[in-house]
Amino acid sequence: MGLFSGLLGNAGAIDVAEVEAELASLLADGEQAEQAFKLLRDMIVFTNKRLILIDKQGITGSKKEYMSVPYRSIVRFSAETKGHFDLESELVIWLSSTAEPLRKTFSKDGNILAVQKALATYACR
Repeated sequence: MGLFSGLLGNAGAIDVAEVEAELASLLADGEQAEQAFKLLRDMIVFTNKRLILIDKQGITGSKKEYMSVPYRSIVRFSAETKGHFDLESELVIWLSSTAEPLRKTFSKDGNILAVQKALATYACR
């Protein structure tokens, strides 16, 4: 993923080995990262046990929020691709434990479809 693509907010698949090294202290015994996508500074990680949403905050990105979502808590999800006048795509995930869904915005349709496909693979097991 190039710098310009990252600045535009395009998600792109990233190397799972790098993600596992970064998340080594967070992963449970026997848990492995299987797919990961980077969105600007944030990441969406699919492991064999859960979905991890990483939100880098602040100017330097040194402050991070790690949200773990067990696949069994995902009630439904949707991917809305961009249209002629709408320049962004949106991924929405509804969880059984919250009233408000999780929302992630993308600026490139092909990448949101890859994330949606991964979500379907893991959440619909």
